Amino acid sequence: MINFHQVRKAYRVNGQDIPALQPSDLQIARGEVFGIIGHSGAGKSTLLRLINRLEEPSGGRIQVDGEDVTALDAAGLRRFRQRVGMIFQHFNLLSSKTVAANVALPLKLAGVLSRSAMEARVAELLARVGLSEHANKYPAQLSGGQKQRVGIARALATEPKILLCDEATSALDPQTTASVLQLLAQINRELNLTIVLITHEMDVIRRVCDRVAVMDAGVIVEMGSVADVFLHPQHATSKRFVQEAEQVDEDEVHDDFAHVAGSILRLTFQGQATYAPLLGTVARETGVDYSILAGRIDHIKDTPYGQLTLALTGGDLDAALACFAAADVHMEVLR
Repeated sequence: MINFHQVRKAYRVNGQDIPALQPSDLQIARGEVFGIIGHSGAGKSTLLRLINRLEEPSGGRIQVDGEDVTALDAAGLRRFRQRVGMIFQHFNLLSSKTVAANVALPLKLAGVLSRSAMEARVAELLARVGLSEHANKYPAQLSGGQKQRVGIARALATEPKILLCDEATSALDPQTTASVLQLLAQINRELNLTIVLITHEMDVIRRVCDRVAVMDAGVIVEMGSVADVFLHPQHATSKRFVQEAEQVDEDEVHDDFAHVAGSILRLTFQGQATYAPLLGTVARETGVDYSILAGRIDHIKDTPYGQLTLALTGGDLDAALACFAAADVHMEVLR
């Protein structure tokens, strides 16, 4: 759906070009939820806004749904943007217009629907985001989560093929964030909408995304499935995001384990392997005793996963390692 070919962006500041995005290649598949994560200044907002040319690229080529976006003139760009919805961190609603009027605005600008068809479309969209009873209220009368739902409804008004989410949950509390992410996942499933979202929170990526790109200083430093990047991060920036999400400091963990006897392993389970009684089976078959030093079980989107850090003592250690290696788990020997 989206292809970047050596796309770059630099800003002209005091006569100098300041790079915000280094030459980058990127492919986003049709119908997937693609996350872009990075700290402030990493270039993620610039990358997102290049997709619909809210930012003009300094070089390279952008193709969206087979169309060369970088070659579009003003009229072509207006038509293209009707196929790309966008929701914003601070909602960007018009305070003087009702909820219904805010949602109807893109339809009025497009000018292709009659008044009755427009009203029916707005009612349909408000029902989808759970705000039918708030149609005649104004933004000041809504909570943050409700405002963002209005923003989502407005972004869907012209039946776009792509939805861009610019830090859509960072202004919301955790419970509201969860409900908005659930709504985005539902929209993705039901409409087969391609969603690109940027965030600085790995938990947002874990809950809703299929794949993720990690950015640092204008460079995509790691990219892959969320499961691979979340469970087995390779780049230092990716590792830091995972540690922040899990509230774990690897240096502290290793210090805590210094006094623990035996070999230390980290096992990673995905899917049904998460619930298999592997530890008990290995302990019985090899005589190895184990202590659980750390662990978590959760979901990456709809897939269960688990990670356990174990200390193994006694018995036949080599046989235990062979059992773990043969099972449907990923094993790391930490010590």
